[in-house]
Amino acid sequence: MKTLNDLLQLGDPRLYEVCEPVQENELPMVKEWVADLHNVMEKIRAKYKFGRGIAAPQLGIMKRLIYLNLNTPSGSIPYIIINPVFENLSEELFELWDDCMSFPNLLVKVKRHQSLTIKYLDENWQPKVWKVEGAISELLQHEFDHLEGILCTMRAIDNQSFKWRPTPDSN
Repeated sequence: MKTLNDLLQLGDPRLYEVCEPVQENELPMVKEWVADLHNVMEKIRAKYKFGRGIAAPQLGIMKRLIYLNLNTPSGSIPYIIINPVFENLSEELFELWDDCMSFPNLLVKVKRHQSLTIKYLDENWQPKVWKVEGAISELLQHEFDHLEGILCTMRAIDNQSFKWRPTPDSN
């Protein structure tokens, strides 16, 4: 089981690599990879008080796999996203302060598409289509960038688009 110590940090060359697609014969490994992603994301949430998604390459798993765990009024909903493809990216953009588990105390101002459609395979290798906007659109773009070897630091609006996040009280 991977732990917080396995989370790749800013500067690790693997974070800049383009990931390989998950192959259908690797599907049995996806469950183990997702368990690792979930475990590390929960550790980040406990320590830094943020985290809705994590991409496989952040744990050195160089595969096109994203794990989301979204809190809703009816409870937590996990999404396993295999080999995602984006379509219909909106022309409308919005700005936000982005964060990343691989550099949890740094915030980066970026622009993201307001909406998009994502096509992907689920954990049962079934094709899915999901139209998203706003916060979920931004989250998916951030995680998808990890699969392409792109960090939000590389999408900064300008050289003044960086700031430190105060470290949450650990008590």
